[in-house]
Amino acid sequence: MRRFLPKSLIGQIALVMAAALLVAQAINFSLIFTERVRVSRAQIEGPVVSRFVLFAQRLAAAPENERQALLSERRRGRFSIDNQSAVAAGASDRALVDRLRESASANGLVLRDARASTSESMPVPALARRLHMPEDEPRLKHHARHWRQMMLSVQLQDGAWVNARMITPRPNPWLALRPLVATLLTYLIILAGMIWVAARLARPLRDLTAAADSLHGRGEAPQVEPRGPADLRQAIHAFNAMSARVSALIEEKDRMLGAIGHDLRTPLASLRIRAESVEPADERQRMIATIEEMTAMLEDTLALARSGRAVEEPRLVDLTALADAVVEEFRALGRDVKMAESGRHDALVQPNLLRRAIRNLIDNGLEYGERARVAVRDAGAFVAVEIVDDGPGIAPEEIKQVLEPFYRVEPSRSRQTGGAGLGLTLARAAADAHGGRLELENRAEGGLMARLLIATGNS
Repeated sequence: MRRFLPKSLIGQIALVMAAALLVAQAINFSLIFTERVRVSRAQIEGPVVSRFVLFAQRLAAAPENERQALLSERRRGRFSIDNQSAVAAGASDRALVDRLRESASANGLVLRDARASTSESMPVPALARRLHMPEDEPRLKHHARHWRQMMLSVQLQDGAWVNARMITPRPNPWLALRPLVATLLTYLIILAGMIWVAARLARPLRDLTAAADSLHGRGEAPQVEPRGPADLRQAIHAFNAMSARVSALIEEKDRMLGAIGHDLRTPLASLRIRAESVEPADERQRMIATIEEMTAMLEDTLALARSGRAVEEPRLVDLTALADAVVEEFRALGRDVKMAESGRHDALVQPNLLRRAIRNLIDNGLEYGERARVAVRDAGAFVAVEIVDDGPGIAPEEIKQVLEPFYRVEPSRSRQTGGAGLGLTLARAAADAHGGRLELENRAEGGLMARLLIATGNS
């Protein structure tokens, strides 16, 4: 059942309210229908019972030798005085008997017993007399659908039973229709109002969710138009203010990083120049290597810090051509890197950021596997740039960890054995910036495959 229940808060509230309203309307309909049935039955049975009780009262007050004369005044066959009841003891309708006793008590008629029942079968002669029609059985059967027979029986104080067979209209078969229609209309009107309120709440919540999802630190801070109830508008105002503050903090961070980069590059360049004159030569080379390592680490750190915010305008680029250009850079340096034949794959990207990510992945493959193979493939809503190496791969428990900043499989911190541990982190950040992801997978034949997925519709 849980699979079919709404997952959203608004949907769950609407479902609970609709269910509660349905139960309330069902109870209301039951009460109204019960009351209509009672009133309808009283209207049908009340006059008949009253006439019967009044006649039974006359019979009870009359001497025994005058009762037959009274009976002869009535239509023969409808009323009779007998030694036993015409209604079997177990066939009585309790509600009808209660009505009969109530009417007798109201008219001062003391009864020893009372019985009453109804029958759907209609004697043709009785119905003909009631409708003043000839005993035409087909026609009377057609009319019988609207009538029924009521048997009333009371025992007087002297032990005699007064029996009567009365013809009364059947209860209206459509008695429940009007309250049912009214109940359904009320339910639908209230339900429509609840759905309208739920939709009014859901729209700004969806806008708020979409704006929160789009808050990646790139471009303008997302703003949501305040609408809906007052408390929801206050929440949207608070989100807009938070979004603006986050954007301002990111801009300040970029300015600070730019200043740090500028301030550190100058002394590092100065140290590099001075190191050129240091003797002996082996000491000079160690100093130069240390300075270059510091410079490279600074560049990687600044690139990682800026990767969450666009510093260049996205452009429509052929990713195959971009990856091939990076491969040619490595081949010009004599490195064993090859590009597989691939068709054109266009995407809206930040070329420099993506170029750096591909370069880092190829460099990672060369560091651990001595050679790299690059291919660009279609992957549905993404374009996949795949870099394969022949290295030892990565232990499964470390695949997630190597994507974290400064984590390296090789425990030393020397750049000669793998860098500062920021290459894969930068590649993942670049994929995130383009609506994609970075996947690492150990190959069955050995080595590692790094798959950089770029969303083709990302802007």
